[in-house]
Amino acid sequence: MRHKAIYLDTAEDTSRFLRSIENVDLLALDTEGASFHRFVDRIYLLQLSTRDQTAVMDPLPIGAPEELGRVLEDPNVEVVFHDADYDLRLLRRDYGWQVRNIFDTRVAAQLLGMRAFGLAALLEKYFGVKLDKKHQRADWSMRPLTPDMLEYAAQDTMHLLGLRDRLAEDLKRAGRWSWAREEFARLEQTRWQDEDESTAFLRIKGARDLNRRELAVLRELVNWRNEVARRADRATFRVIGNDPLFDIARLRPTTREGLSGVKGMPRSLLERAAPDVLEAVKRGVELPDADLPRFPKAVRWERDPDFDARATALRTVRDAAATRLDLDPGVLCSRDRLEAVARRNPTTMEGLREIPELRQWQVEELGPAFLAALAPHRKAEQSAHNPM
Repeated sequence: MRHKAIYLDTAEDTSRFLRSIENVDLLALDTEGASFHRFVDRIYLLQLSTRDQTAVMDPLPIGAPEELGRVLEDPNVEVVFHDADYDLRLLRRDYGWQVRNIFDTRVAAQLLGMRAFGLAALLEKYFGVKLDKKHQRADWSMRPLTPDMLEYAAQDTMHLLGLRDRLAEDLKRAGRWSWAREEFARLEQTRWQDEDESTAFLRIKGARDLNRRELAVLRELVNWRNEVARRADRATFRVIGNDPLFDIARLRPTTREGLSGVKGMPRSLLERAAPDVLEAVKRGVELPDADLPRFPKAVRWERDPDFDARATALRTVRDAAATRLDLDPGVLCSRDRLEAVARRNPTTMEGLREIPELRQWQVEELGPAFLAALAPHRKAEQSAHNPM
């Protein structure tokens, strides 16, 4: 049901609102960050809906609303998200909150076999509601927020409880409610993982196309960009994009004129930071060969000539089951989980249950067929190890 959202930007009003919902056992939550604009993302808005109220809370003036944290950590309160992963990471990192009882409408939709599982697609499918995407990449760190920005933010939770009801009904009807509950329970352990900044440059798409000397220059350029972005609290691509950095790493210019010829080099940055960029290039060029960066070696498993055959057999089973269940194959059982089963090569259902990558619902749904698919390969291996 649609209702007017209230904007809360004082501790007193926020506490009053949270006291008014302290007895609810179901609520919808969303957060707004600003990773598209800021170097370090954080929570800039909290949107919350019950069956009959919606509030947009502004943590910048009020801080972390501790009463809300107690509600979210109460295992008797179900908290509904759409695509909970990033929200849960921010809530855990910024406020230390671990949400205990989760329903994720995105996960539910995927388990029902829906290929269009974005919030806008689901709301249109179930309720005929069309979300305005005008503020999809808005800077939620700016203040004051415009009325239409606040209205946009409120839409993310206002219909979420009704969507949860419809998806839960469909999951139960399809016999997949236990699947969803297992997935939701795993989400409770979601936490922020800090990346190793010293190796972040290796994870940039395209870095593997560079030689080791070019990688050394890229590392210096990325470190320089990160420092500029950190001081300005701006997203790194707003300082300079990846493509110009790759071109600089390959061309290794030594003069301002050479740098100015790089496609995509911002003129304003050239005027104020050319010496710093050229110094970064120089550091990469002068690095001794012995210290040049390299990609870490991939994890090597003990050589197993039958692994590929087992993985292929499992994939055939998975794909057939996905067709039967009308599920995306990757949702039914992702490649890394298939490969975990192929490596373990279990002989019993109990052995399958001991594989940590597998969900128990996947074991129940796919287990017998997986074991049957592995059996011929096991016999072939035994014959090879025990020749006549």
